[in-house]
Amino acid sequence: MKALTKYIFTVVVAVALVGCATDRTYGGAPGVEVTNLTELPLPPETIRFALHPLDKVEVNVVQDTSVSGTYQVDENGNIDFPYVGLVQASGLTPNQFASSLTSRLSPSFIRNPSVTVRPVAGSEPTISIGGEVAKPGSVPIRSSATLMRAINVAGGTTEYAKKDDVLIFRQVDDQRYIGIYNLEGIQRGNYADPVLAPGDVVMVGDSPARRRFDKFLQYFGLLSTSVILLDRVSRISN
Repeated sequence: MKALTKYIFTVVVAVALVGCATDRTYGGAPGVEVTNLTELPLPPETIRFALHPLDKVEVNVVQDTSVSGTYQVDENGNIDFPYVGLVQASGLTPNQFASSLTSRLSPSFIRNPSVTVRPVAGSEPTISIGGEVAKPGSVPIRSSATLMRAINVAGGTTEYAKKDDVLIFRQVDDQRYIGIYNLEGIQRGNYADPVLAPGDVVMVGDSPARRRFDKFLQYFGLLSTSVILLDRVSRISN
């Protein structure tokens, strides 16, 4: 009976491991180019984090809190701000808009104004993250967003994640790119943590072999119990 159990274990393990060499080719679609770049190209910052019509921002003017508050970019890309009227916002980053607003307020209205601008929740640029993460979906990002931080926000990876098969899809101008990353190597500090850009799509691959092996362990646990019971029954009968 022990020989039978060992044989069944060997056969099922072999079946569970079939397909480990899954097809992992990338970049076969039209318009996708596979290159030897050491990192994905980033869009210019003014494109990555620019304000757009209907975005909302929180403006804080330290020297005059009466004008601080939430403002919305109108359909023409402007914000109507107290004292100075319409100020172009669309196409500028929050920091650039803050600088523009500062120059308009000083020195005629506020002396040496200190202005900060940040997007209101829901207006921030986002990335999409899916695959083997705990909470797939859209994740707001800022200029310091990286792959590891985004995955942490998404609840981390699942038990079936294939950490050496993490993809970042990105479009810069008319060119689409795919970056392939080893998350475990990044977590260990062996590789740089790549910076993400708005609109990126992150996919964490899965490990079919690990799924099959887990199912096998569940199945073999039941099977081995049955074999032991049968073995005991046969001993009692004898």
